[in-house]
Amino acid sequence: MAPLNEEQLIHIRDERTEQIMAAALQVFARRGIIGTKMSMIAAEAGISHGLLYHYFKSKDELFTTLVQRAVTESISALKNVYQLPGSPIDKLRSLTESMIEAEGAPFFMLVHQARTSDGVPEESRQLLKEYPMNAYVDILLPLLKEGQEAGEIAPGRPEDLIADYLSVLSGLMVLDAKQTEDYRMPEVDRLLRILT
Repeated sequence: MAPLNEEQLIHIRDERTEQIMAAALQVFARRGIIGTKMSMIAAEAGISHGLLYHYFKSKDELFTTLVQRAVTESISALKNVYQLPGSPIDKLRSLTESMIEAEGAPFFMLVHQARTSDGVPEESRQLLKEYPMNAYVDILLPLLKEGQEAGEIAPGRPEDLIADYLSVLSGLMVLDAKQTEDYRMPEVDRLLRILT
């Protein structure tokens, strides 16, 4: 068997990094930074504890890398809402579905954990200062105003409506992250009644 070339080694390393980050995202989203150990991430990724340190020097480095990705992904998802078809409420419905679905929720949950948990690395805190909650509100503000003008969104300060909507979604994701059998996520249309 021929030895692997540089390109193949890079590909393997990139795949392993993604495997670790996907596992870490799930664990951090459920347990927060304080409740997470590197051994838990290694177990979730299906790799040895020692191998994990070949990719990330510390739990803080891994957490900060994920927060960077989560912020980028969440901001991108909010901005992309304007590219979706339909009326403002249709766009908000699609956004809400993506936020609470199995693949999207951990990113939003990680941002929530990073904003509210103790023990968050200073680098992550600084990153979140660059993207305060107002940045999320500002992105959605034109859509809410358009929805109000169309009669689809309730009257009132759109900034307050968006903040309420995002707060409720954050709270629901916290409950959902606990993965208790007796909890189920409300239907999207019921969630959107906050805005309508």
